[in-house]
Amino acid sequence: MITRREAALRLDIPLEMAHRHGIPARLSEAELAEMEANPPAWLAQSRANRTGKKPVWVELRCDVCGFTEAARPKKWWPDFTYVSCDDHGYDELPAPAAGLRRREYDGVGSRFVGILDEAPAQG
Repeated sequence: MITRREAALRLDIPLEMAHRHGIPARLSEAELAEMEANPPAWLAQSRANRTGKKPVWVELRCDVCGFTEAARPKKWWPDFTYVSCDDHGYDELPAPAAGLRRREYDGVGSRFVGILDEAPAQG
């Protein structure tokens, strides 16, 4: 048996959508496989409407310790160079390449910091 949350992850839909369309709190692998093979109209329409710009779910993996978490990406998340748990120091990651500056983004997932190495703005 898998949970509704796991089903939402595997169907790549928001948890709220899974609940709204009656996916039970627990379902079998066979029930999920049937839903993937023969999607209901709402799921087929949702997939057809996807722009592909951002996935519904991403897996965050700490580049220091390997801890993982599934999260819904936010619009403001850039393509991070590194992601680390918020209990690791910046000195535990490789230094930025020459000529790049490092920016940190707090609030990524439940316990991560996103690290972006980028060229300084010209101006």
